[in-house]
Amino acid sequence: MRLGDFTALSGAGLNLQAVFDLDQLPADAVAALRRCYDPAHRYRQLILIGHGGRSLWEAVKASGIGSENPIDDFSVRTVGQWFAEQFPDTTGEIIYPGDIPADLQALGRIAGWHHASPFMLGINQDWGTWFAYRVVLLADTNLEPSRPLQSESPCDRCADRICIASCPAGAMDGGSFALDKCIGYRRQASSLCKATCLARVSCPVGSAHRYGDEQMRHAYSISLREIERYS
Repeated sequence: MRLGDFTALSGAGLNLQAVFDLDQLPADAVAALRRCYDPAHRYRQLILIGHGGRSLWEAVKASGIGSENPIDDFSVRTVGQWFAEQFPDTTGEIIYPGDIPADLQALGRIAGWHHASPFMLGINQDWGTWFAYRVVLLADTNLEPSRPLQSESPCDRCADRICIASCPAGAMDGGSFALDKCIGYRRQASSLCKATCLARVSCPVGSAHRYGDEQMRHAYSISLREIERYS
């Protein structure tokens, strides 16, 4: 068993990494994976890779990738290169991004990265909501599994709940998140949340890592496009 060297990934902005033994993960967290990946590969581990803050976006821009999904494409390329260099004789397969379902939030909770927030984004005590899951890799590696980060949800200590009051759609006024209100408001011509989420940006947790305007426009234009596609 060896420690993973994630230096190259962190340098490229993919600065969150967790290693799990597949046979130690809760069955419900990997049920879909076990139905979809080829058991003949006998993968032993799952490597979860994410990013926190702005550095990934800066690396994506510097790379010159101009595809429809530059963050996904950059992340897959970077992780693929890292894996080939670190484990040249080892089998591995990137399943996310991709067609195989992966319960990212469940994996994030197991890693200790993810707590629920009122506006349905994962929140982290260090990064706030300014982090994301980027790659799930199945591999026949023998890395030392990660210890879960131990932290309480920042929302449990928040008395003001400014995010609820800041949502122009009133999507959290009923005590839980009303997705239909959020979507309905975002689709309005006069919506203030076409290229942002006012509830999210109002949250003070991790505000030093808040995405810049360009990254926000990119992320929320994708989500709005998906809303329009399926509405």
